Amino acid sequence: MSTSDAVSRESEWLRAYNAADGLPALLKGAGGPFDVVQAYVPRTGAQRQSRLYVTRSNLRVERFGFNRKINHHTFMLRLYWPQSSPSGQAESVQAAFDAAVDLVVQRITGPLALPLDKTHGARFMSVAEDPPSIDVQFSDPEASIQAKAELSALITYQADDQDYTS
Repeated sequence: MSTSDAVSRESEWLRAYNAADGLPALLKGAGGPFDVVQAYVPRTGAQRQSRLYVTRSNLRVERFGFNRKINHHTFMLRLYWPQSSPSGQAESVQAAFDAAVDLVVQRITGPLALPLDKTHGARFMSVAEDPPSIDVQFSDPEASIQAKAELSALITYQADDQDYTS
């Protein structure tokens, strides 16, 4: 089983939108808050756009039994949010970013219509189940405001592939 497509599989899940599953859209084209949702961080990212990049910080191959294995991926979502708003208020930009982060967490958590489906559309055996946590770390907004930079956050969670025989 290849591990090389895990980031792309997760990126596809985050970009996908199906109103029937009860999950929010993340891409602006489908009504979400992000201009960009893609696998991997580009050399030069789009400026003044809301962006979400899917990366992986860890891959662990666990062996159990005689010849069974399972791949555990630790995903890192890097979120960037421009410091601009029609009213020019830093508070409204931060609140909009918080709302966007909440939508991302909802997508990671999984479909409301199928509360026991944690497979991200059968792309994985389970996501955010072992351990059952999603960790969001926000950058300091005051430093971003003073530097006229963008807000950012890092979301980490784990996904497990189907077990396999090797």
